[in-house]
Amino acid sequence: MEAKDINFAAMPQTAVRVVTAPAEFFKSMPKTGGFVEPLIFAAIMAIIAGIIQVLINILGLSYAHVGFAESLGRIIVVPIVVVIFSFIGAAIIFVIWKLMGSQKNYETSYRCWAYLMALAPIVAIISIIPYVGGIINIAIYVYFIVIASTQVHNISSQKAWLVFGIIGAVLVLIGISLEYKARSMAPTAEQYRKTAEEINRQYLKQIEEARKEAARNR
Repeated sequence: MEAKDINFAAMPQTAVRVVTAPAEFFKSMPKTGGFVEPLIFAAIMAIIAGIIQVLINILGLSYAHVGFAESLGRIIVVPIVVVIFSFIGAAIIFVIWKLMGSQKNYETSYRCWAYLMALAPIVAIISIIPYVGGIINIAIYVYFIVIASTQVHNISSQKAWLVFGIIGAVLVLIGISLEYKARSMAPTAEQYRKTAEEINRQYLKQIEEARKEAARNR
């Protein structure tokens, strides 16, 4: 499929279907059809999530204290990263599904993984909540992956919940640890930034005073 054949107008409806009726969506999702359409869908969802993150940073709701210019840059960088790592993420979950008994190929796994990016804007908003937000987000992804496992890969619900429940629990522990470290380091990083800015202002001020002094002595 070429980009010109993709129905961009239908993508909002696709995102809504993934979020509101995941079982129905994954059951009827085409298992083949190429990588282009799901890849573009994932990139668009990443852009929307990036815009939401910029608004969160502007409103001061993020602990990371990211500057406006850097936030805007992420809108460009994040979709590129998502596109690259979507193939890696799909490969990892493809192996997991294979070990669980799935008979589907990598393309089908990639399509599942890409359409799960419909959750990215929601995840970006929920991430505002300290610690609990990360737990909720992982729980959401586990729930949707279990649905994809049962509806697309014909894996039993019990097996899917067991495997992805364990994976989710491990990710929760890792996520809480990383967020704690990031939040602990954020004030220090902000202090270093302010100190560097103050040093730079003082340096420029001294240069300007030296220039004026030199001009008076001529």
